[in-house]
Amino acid sequence: MNKQGSLEVICGSMFSGKSEELIRRVKRAVIARQKVQVFKPITDNRFGIENVVSHNQVKITAIPVNHPYDIFKFVENDTRVVAIDEVQFFSKEIVSVCDKLADFGIRVIVAGLDLDFRGEPFGPMPELLAKAEIVDKLRAICLVCGKEASRTQKMVNGQPADYSSPTILVGDAKEGYEPRCRSCFERPVTEEESSSVRELPLCF
Repeated sequence: MNKQGSLEVICGSMFSGKSEELIRRVKRAVIARQKVQVFKPITDNRFGIENVVSHNQVKITAIPVNHPYDIFKFVENDTRVVAIDEVQFFSKEIVSVCDKLADFGIRVIVAGLDLDFRGEPFGPMPELLAKAEIVDKLRAICLVCGKEASRTQKMVNGQPADYSSPTILVGDAKEGYEPRCRSCFERPVTEEESSSVRELPLCF
């Protein structure tokens, strides 16, 4: 068996086309007559439990799992490609799962948010990015200025969400998520930051 496995990471803000790109790669692998299995976190039930669906409604069938190690229960001997969507929602064990699959000779493709709504690294994504052979960071369109967006703004009642708002809350634009560029992104501040006014010196 060919032991040359690999890890590919597709990341970016919401609405940047991550799931669409994952689906595109899966379809190409199928055309190449490679056995593919797709997985997703069971918490992602926006478009049904057993589907990965992009925001433009392109979809593929997926196996929902609760814990990363559950993936091993479903991977079949002749599988050559494993795709995992919304990988940021999994616990850190997903990193070792992806590593082991790639070491076994499987092409692993994962897609997920690299930053949460606070603008901070999301879950296992930093380590996955570091271990990947291939990384593609996609960008959306900023809903404020129209430039390329790399961040996700969570909105509550028309205002940016507080820092204490839940990080893991599956949703879409109807629930108040907007792609933003660096300039238009309003970073939520911690209670400590909000209680003290700090001015950073400008150094050029």
